[in-house]
Amino acid sequence: MPGTVLGVIGGSGTYRFPELEDVTERVVETPYGAPSSPLLSGRIGEQEVHFLTRHGTGHRLNPSEVPYRANIWALKAAGVTRLVAVSAVGSLVEEVVPGHLIVPAQIIDRTKGIRASTFFEGGVVAHVAFGDPYCPDLRARVVTAATVAGATVHSGGTLVCMEGPAFSTRAESNLYRAWGGTLVGMTAVPEAKLAREAGICYATLALATDYDCWHESEDAVTVEAVLEVMKRNAIAARAAVVTLCLDLEAARPDCDCQAAPQAALITPSDQISIEARERLGPILGLTME
Repeated sequence: MPGTVLGVIGGSGTYRFPELEDVTERVVETPYGAPSSPLLSGRIGEQEVHFLTRHGTGHRLNPSEVPYRANIWALKAAGVTRLVAVSAVGSLVEEVVPGHLIVPAQIIDRTKGIRASTFFEGGVVAHVAFGDPYCPDLRARVVTAATVAGATVHSGGTLVCMEGPAFSTRAESNLYRAWGGTLVGMTAVPEAKLAREAGICYATLALATDYDCWHESEDAVTVEAVLEVMKRNAIAARAAVVTLCLDLEAARPDCDCQAAPQAALITPSDQISIEARERLGPILGLTME
C-alpha cells in the first residue's frame, strides 16, 4: 500500500538487521526519554523500514526497564504505520516446539503495574478498544510471510506477559497452562497497548526458545539453552520480515487500528493544553493551534 511504513522491534537475540539497505542511524529524542537504541532506517526492496532493538545495544535493559513509550513514540514519529515485534518466548503447549515461530492472537497481562502503559495522562484521557490486542490484518500477513520463508509457524493462541526478569516458577507455568496460555513472555505489555494508542497496526512474531518449566521431560529453562535456540530463531525471524516487506508493497490494511486513538479520545480538543499537544503530536496528529 502506498504510504505503508514498517517498523520492526528486535527482541532477545535480534539485535541487528543486516538485510536493511541504504541504512541511516539516528538518535531520537522523545518526551519520554531516549528509546532503547538508535533508530536504524532503510529499505528492504521498495519497502521503507525502521528498526530498533528493544533491550538496547548489548542487551542492557531488562523487560521492566525498556522505555516502551519512547520506543513507540519514536517509531510513530518516523511515520511507522505497521509494527512487527520480534519476541523470544517460552512455550506452554507441546505442539509449539522450541525453534518454532508463533503469531499470537491474545494477551493475558501479568505485569505488576510498574511499567508506564499509556500515553493518555496529564490532562488527556482516552480509552482505546483492546479486546483484540493484535491487528488481524497484519497478523495474517506475518503468518503467511513466516510460512513462505520456510519457518514452522503457528497462528493464534494466547501470550501470557509476566513481569520478569526471573523465569516462571513451576506452579506459575502450570497456572498459565490451566488458563489456556500458549506462550509466556515478558514484553508484550505495554508494547501492544501503546501501539494501539498510537494507531499503529501491531503483531508479535514470537520465537519459542524453550518449554518454560512445566514440561517434565525437559530440563528447566536456562539462559544457555535459550541463547542457542535464539540464534537459529533470529535468522528465521529476519527471513519472515523480508518476505513480509514484499507483501506490504502492495498491501491495503483491512483493520481499524490507525483510527483507534482518535476514536478513543474523551477529552475535547479545545481542552488539551499546548504542552499535551506537543507531547502527543505524533500520536494524535494534533497541532499547536
